[in-house]
Amino acid sequence: MQTTYTEVQLKTINDSLQGKTSQEIVAWALENAKNPVITTNFRPYEGSILHLTTSQDKELKVIWCDTGYNTPQTYRHAEELIEKFKLDIHLYVPKQTTSHRDVVMGIPQIDNPMHKVFTEQVKLEPFHRAMSEHQPDVWFTNLRKGQTAFRDSIDIVSQGLDGVLKVSPFYDWTDAQLDAYNEENGIPNEFKYFDPTKVLGNRECGLHA
Repeated sequence: MQTTYTEVQLKTINDSLQGKTSQEIVAWALENAKNPVITTNFRPYEGSILHLTTSQDKELKVIWCDTGYNTPQTYRHAEELIEKFKLDIHLYVPKQTTSHRDVVMGIPQIDNPMHKVFTEQVKLEPFHRAMSEHQPDVWFTNLRKGQTAFRDSIDIVSQGLDGVLKVSPFYDWTDAQLDAYNEENGIPNEFKYFDPTKVLGNRECGLHA
């Protein structure tokens, strides 16, 4: 059963984690979790959070919601990280194939009413199906301050409408800091990534409400 935290309780938790290392934040979360998961789409810097978390919990479930529209570079990057970190991957894909959808609607523009349907099909439905099946109480994410207005409004630890506790160990980190982390730990990165639901880099897709 998930715990619902008040704003005051979340603030107390975040205050206690200020000044802690990312490793210490992960350790705190794992100590308090009964069924933790991490989600990934293998976008840039996902290798950082995957290394950080799975180095402390080798059996951590890794949920990959693949839209079906990733670049060849992203798929190769995913295979490299899966093998390198021996990830326990749980793959979720849309119920309709990409080829079928391309014929029916293609990739609708943001101002097209079908864009909402498209986003639901390729990202939201697989994600909600994954969370429903795994029922996590702690969800590791790579949300960082400065990415979007919404992400600026949260903190290291937040709680979504679904009651799952979201933990973002790199919340205050910059790209430069993650570059240094990757170099120090021999973690590959890949920037040729495409998210068909966002179009603009500062848009949310609905997963983190």
